[in-house]
Formats: sequence, structure tokens, C-alpha cells
Amino acid sequence: MTSLTSLYVGDLHSDVTEAVLNEKFSPAGPVLSVRVCRDTITRRSLGYANVNFRQPADAERALDTMNFDVIKRKPIRNMWSQRDPSLRKSGVGNVFIKNLDRSIDNKALCGTFSAFGNSLSCKVVCDENAADKPIEKMNRMLLDDHKVFVGRFKSRKEREAELGAKAKEFTNVYIKNSGEEVDDESLKKTWMRPLMMRS
Repeated sequence: MTSLTSLYVGDLHSDVTEAVLNEKFSPAGPVLSVRVCRDTITRRSLGYANVNFRQPADAERALDTMNFDVIKRKPIRNMWSQRDPSLRKSGVGNVFIKNLDRSIDNKALCGTFSAFGNSLSCKVVCDENAADKPIEKMNRMLLDDHKVFVGRFKSRKEREAELGAKAKEFTNVYIKNSGEEVDDESLKKTWMRPLMMRS
């Protein structure tokens, strides 16, 4: 359930404290509490916090007027807190965009997509090395008894250049948010029927 008085504040500089956030968000209205989320062992900031207001109108004012404000030379990213972890992790409504110009930041991206409706959050990942650690740690890891491949995305042209004719054998399809009633068998039937009709 989304709280109408609680904001998630992300992309925080590691030195941002509860006191800094309380001072930043107080002009929007009385702040009930602020919690910077920290690593349980090192106590270092994880780069995000929860700011809770007394009144929903104050939280909405902060969301509308303080999104992408800069604290310690970093623009922050605000959105409604989502307390339900299954909804937070579901990915419903998420859009992936690639090949952005380097001049596009979170604020510009959000502004562009606002023409199509309300965006809860926009995030541009600029660090080209951000993928290195998950690739290194997770590639070939067992996940539900399956060895997974984690690597950098490669376009069809790149795969063909690397693998030659063998690349044409790969016909991967990514299906998202298909619902619980869809299983491997129903997907195979759905996808194989048009292929058999063509041949």
C-alpha cells in the first residue's frame, strides 16, 4: 500500500543525514520523521531515505516542488513510498530506454515522459561500469537450480559480428508481466502455433 504521507527520497549523497533531510523538507510542511536507510554492518548510507509528513498535502507539495532538487551536489529523486515489497519489485509499469544522449538527466527524462501521464520516478544510469559488479558476482550463479547468464546487453549486429552465422540461431524473447496463469507450456503453444503455420 502506498502511504499518502510518506516519500521515498533516492540518489542521496552518502554524507546526507536525517538532519539535512529534515531541514530540506520542512518548508513543505511539518515533518513527522526521517530515516536514512543504512547498511546494517557498516552503517553507511544506502543512498535513499524515507521522509514522513504529518499531512498528505505537505507530502504532495514536497513531491511536486522538490523532486530533482540538489543536495550536496547531487539531484535527489522523490516518489511515493511503496510499502508492499511484492509491488515494489514487480516491475509493473517500468519502461527501459536506451541510447539516450549524455545530456539527458533524470529531470529531462521525467519531463519528456510527463506528456504521456504521471511518472512515479525516472532514473538515468550514467555509470558505464555499474554493470561490472553484478556481472562478475552473478554470472553462472545458480538461481532456482538453474545456472544463469548475466552479461552486458549486445545488439543483434554485435552478436552477429562476434558469432557469425551461429548468431542467427538465437531467437530470445523477453516476456514481462504475463500473469500467474501463464506457464512454459502455454507460452510454447502460443509462440509455436504461428511459427508452424508459416513453415
